[in-house]
Amino acid sequence: MKFLSACGRFVKAEAVLCIAVLLAVASMFFVPPSEQYLGYIDWDTIALLFALMAVMKGFQRAGLFALMANKLLKRANTSKKLMYVLVFAPFFLSMAVTNDVSLITFVPFAIIVLRAAGFERLIMPTVVLQTLAANLGSALTPIGNPQNLYLYGQSGMSFGELVLTMLPYVALSGAGLAVAIACFRSVPAQGVEVECETGGAFSLTWPAVFFVACLMSLFNVVPAWAVALAVLAFTLIFDRRSLAKVDYSLLATFVALFVFIGNMGNIPALRDFLSSVIAGNEELIAVLASQFISNVPAALLLSGFSSDYSALLVGCNLGGLGTLIASMASLISYKALAKEYPENRLAYLARFTAYNVAFLAALIALSYILKLF
Repeated sequence: MKFLSACGRFVKAEAVLCIAVLLAVASMFFVPPSEQYLGYIDWDTIALLFALMAVMKGFQRAGLFALMANKLLKRANTSKKLMYVLVFAPFFLSMAVTNDVSLITFVPFAIIVLRAAGFERLIMPTVVLQTLAANLGSALTPIGNPQNLYLYGQSGMSFGELVLTMLPYVALSGAGLAVAIACFRSVPAQGVEVECETGGAFSLTWPAVFFVACLMSLFNVVPAWAVALAVLAFTLIFDRRSLAKVDYSLLATFVALFVFIGNMGNIPALRDFLSSVIAGNEELIAVLASQFISNVPAALLLSGFSSDYSALLVGCNLGGLGTLIASMASLISYKALAKEYPENRLAYLARFTAYNVAFLAALIALSYILKLF
């Protein structure tokens, strides 16, 4: 019974991984395992994603992000200014440190800050806006989220091309977040500072060095495998806690989906059918698929049957809005708030959905406008 209970908890916690593995195993009945499976996997994406996750955990453990937010909060003398800081910190930082790291860092931070300032009523809307901010801000760069990193590597587009593709959507999102916060009543607040421990120079220096190495790999200056091996060797010796907190289930999900996509691509009839259905509808299908399987798996699956990477990029990033699972990073915020306020779970989901649908509608409208020019 204990084993079955443990299995149930694992499936519940790692539903996307389990589905990806089931799809990969099912596809093996049509294309038996062979050496070509190794060719399915984009090892550069796996290596760079691993290195980035380890580096971000290092920064997080060093307390860098909380320290930066604390400095900004010292100038926030109203409730509205507090919200601006707490929402736009993950918006901008997610462009460099990924959306999930931003939310893991700033959602608990926001709860502590707003409680201390006496603005507990603002916790729920702030967390909803933080989640939107992290998912939307991260869309601007290749390293902002896993689907961008993968599509950037697959497409061959330059860093500038990806940024320019997503810039109108991120700019409108930022304006929308600012307007949403402006609608709240502003109340005077005393300066709030949260105690946060920061590591020494060493704990801040090594992630910075390896982050630069990751950027060099992103621009094809250094091989991704070399950066990943260096990060692995270093963290094994000096920072095993950061290494242990890497999201290995995400890496395993990538591998399983690569196998599934590779096998489906080796079934000509199915490949041709899916390609014909997706062709010309990449953006819409990416948005819809993300609502049910989240945007990272959607990017991997759809890229196997379409080479319109710009449309997939826009669709998968916009698809991160909508349902709670459209972007798996959104679950981080939900779990953090549900832990502190379990009685507000339904109210949070209602507000989260309303805000997400509004932003998604505005961004889809922008997409159609941009296509006219």
